[in-house]
Amino acid sequence: MGAFEYQALDSRGKTKKGVASADTARQVRQQLRDDGLTPLSVVGVKDQQTTSTSTPKQGSRRRKISSTELAVITRQFATLLGSGLTVEESLEGLIQQSEGHQTKSTLSGIRSMVMEGRSMAEALRAYPRSFPEIYTASVAAGEETGRLAEVLDHLAEFTETRQAVRERIGGALIYPIFLIVVALLIVAGLVTYVVPKVVKVFEDTGQELPVLTRILIAISEFVQQYGLWMGGIIVVGIIALTIIFRQPIPRYFLHRMFLITPGIRRLSRGINTARMARTLAIMVGSGVPLLSALKASSEVVVNRVLRKSLQTAAVEVGEGVSLNRAIARSKQFPPLLTQMIASGERSGKLDKMLEKSATALERELESRINIAVRLFEPIMILLMGGIVFTIVLAILLPIFDLNQLIR
Repeated sequence: MGAFEYQALDSRGKTKKGVASADTARQVRQQLRDDGLTPLSVVGVKDQQTTSTSTPKQGSRRRKISSTELAVITRQFATLLGSGLTVEESLEGLIQQSEGHQTKSTLSGIRSMVMEGRSMAEALRAYPRSFPEIYTASVAAGEETGRLAEVLDHLAEFTETRQAVRERIGGALIYPIFLIVVALLIVAGLVTYVVPKVVKVFEDTGQELPVLTRILIAISEFVQQYGLWMGGIIVVGIIALTIIFRQPIPRYFLHRMFLITPGIRRLSRGINTARMARTLAIMVGSGVPLLSALKASSEVVVNRVLRKSLQTAAVEVGEGVSLNRAIARSKQFPPLLTQMIASGERSGKLDKMLEKSATALERELESRINIAVRLFEPIMILLMGGIVFTIVLAILLPIFDLNQLIR
């Protein structure tokens, strides 16, 4: 039985899309007619994704399961397998429980490939945008060792933890970003619309204006005349920098700057190290060989300098060096990580120690972000207050001078 994507018209003439399971496309069309739908197109999922086993990624580029959906699907998959269902039955249950069209289509494609005799890991590799290397490598190790349900349970914990950390960090950054945008809009509104109308009254009197007032008028006139040009230049500059820093050499230089800039250094190193440690923990705990686990873990490290250091460490491990020594030689990772790895290698519980170090690093990272957010709020209030006070002072100074002239 295969999976088919269909488009059909209902009795009201509205187009409906979905995924159905059947032996042939003709059976799907008949099912649609029995449901009161008029079939427009019925296409096999496997026909869209690949025409041969050598090119499994051709049709999968447009499909992507979000990280939130992946966490939910993984937990459900682990539960279904743990209850004694087969892989095919579990996938069928996931398809029935899924609501999104793309998710149903992806799971249906995976189920079709599994029913054709391919391994679960091979089917997942057909959708690299939805299932990262850590996921497919762990599933492959689970299939080889017969511990697929256990591996999926670990993956579920991993995806849920990663999603929770991402949401907490994202939530902590929403308020500062909102505050910056509002502050910039308020200042721009004052300088562009309020200040010119107020200051024009003093210009008509012909009195000599204070230096601060003249500076404010010059800034206001500049913003009115060239504000749009400045905005366009800023947008173009951001786009240009984005394109430039996508190139390998400029990106490597930028990431190196992140690691030597005070304030950013610990944040960048903490994010990447925690992600690497948790990835390595789940893969080692799933039975993936250490060298393969290091290779996959390096792919989740965003900072190119740290990624290169981890890849160098992987080469040294392949030559017989212990992991903690190889990591320590790079001098790029926190001492906590190397100490926990050394303890894990001595006790034979490397995955547990890596998991503990990842948790500790994530808590430290979250604590630093919360402290930064708490400090940012009063700093922004003081900064905004200073700007508004300067604007008000620039407006009031001519009034004080005018009162002295009248006396």
